[in-house]
Amino acid sequence: MKKILIVDDEPNIVMTLEYTFKKNNFEVFIARDGQEALEILKSQLPDVIILDIMMPLVDGFETLQHIRQNEQLNHCKVIFLSAKNKESDIEKGLALGADAYLTKPFSLKKVVEKVSELLA
Repeated sequence: MKKILIVDDEPNIVMTLEYTFKKNNFEVFIARDGQEALEILKSQLPDVIILDIMMPLVDGFETLQHIRQNEQLNHCKVIFLSAKNKESDIEKGLALGADAYLTKPFSLKKVVEKVSELLA
């Protein structure tokens, strides 16, 4: 069973993504901010991480930097899912090592397709 970590501080988004990925046979982990995500990553090695950028405590950019510095997490695919849709934000996210960058509002179908594509 593939593992996915959903990191977002917006409860409706978390619930929607959690339901969708559980339906698609993923083991789902939830974090409400980057700090919580980094705690989960100490004990879990997900295949995919869906990461928001604007969150309390530790933002998505900083979280991704920690993930990319940890050799055990090198195999993790990271998808930014953010309302930050400026070209400069997207470029920064990809430059930091994100595998994909999707903007909100988002299509669930596109998120699932992108995850499948990255895991193929």
